[in-house]
Amino acid sequence: MIGGFLYARRTLDVGCTIDIEHTADSLHAHVDLDGEPDIGPGDQVVIHAAPMKVAHGERMVVRRVATIARSSWIERLWVRSIAYRGLTDLYEIGFSIGRHR
Repeated sequence: MIGGFLYARRTLDVGCTIDIEHTADSLHAHVDLDGEPDIGPGDQVVIHAAPMKVAHGERMVVRRVATIARSSWIERLWVRSIAYRGLTDLYEIGFSIGRHR
C-alpha cells in the first residue's frame, strides 16, 4: 500500500506542436506543449504518432497528443541527487606539484 503511494505516477494528456526541419540552413526538431505545463525532474513525455522522417530540404509542422507521466516525489529526489552528483563530477580538479610544459 505504501509502496504504491511512494512510486505512483500521474499522467496528463496535452496537445503539442512539433516543428521539424531538415534543410541546408537548419536541422532541428522542437516540441511545444500546449499550456506550457511544468516538467520536473524524472517526468517523462511521450509524443503519440510523431513523424519519424522528413526528407532533405523539407520542413514539417504537425499537431499531436503528448502524454506527460509525472514522477513520484521519491523518483524526483533520486533524479535530483544523481544529477547533482553528475554535476559535481564536472567540478573535480586535480592539483599536482610539478613542471608545466
